[in-house]
Amino acid sequence: MSCNTLSIGRTLPCTSSVGGIKAFYVASYGTLGALNVSSTTGELETIGGTPTLYKYDVEGSNGLEQAITASAENGSVFYDQTLTVTLKKLDKATQFELQDLLKARTHIFVEDYNENFFLMGATNGCHSSGGSITTGQAYGDLSGFSAITFNAQETLPAFFTAATVITDNESASQIEPA
Repeated sequence: MSCNTLSIGRTLPCTSSVGGIKAFYVASYGTLGALNVSSTTGELETIGGTPTLYKYDVEGSNGLEQAITASAENGSVFYDQTLTVTLKKLDKATQFELQDLLKARTHIFVEDYNENFFLMGATNGCHSSGGSITTGQAYGDLSGFSAITFNAQETLPAFFTAATVITDNESASQIEPA
């Protein structure tokens, strides 16, 4: 007995995509409301709640990775979603805000350089699992918040998300490190 019916293959794509993320958006856990996910594309089209999404701009080596863990003997599959970011420049306001963010259970939307948005922690939320605060050692080293990591474990991969979900709920408030 088959659980699913396969319906399509995939061709080799053009070489037009790039890696990395340019921003992530954090919302308090449980504020998204009902998720309206397309049954034909799997895209998160709308949300029922009115969360406030706080935007963090990033550049450089930042990324979302989704490890697939499947076990035929246990009959299970899940996705371990990991967001790793670096926030350049040490400043008091960011350090103060991170103290709360790193303790919180959240939902995180990720924006990549291919104009895709993803929702991680849709059902179970995201938790921080580490990072570091560094002044650097040499003159050209990073002085900032390094390898800040957020994790989520979900039964589905992070949903591709319509841009309007972000733009309709984004806060204009951002820290501007001096």
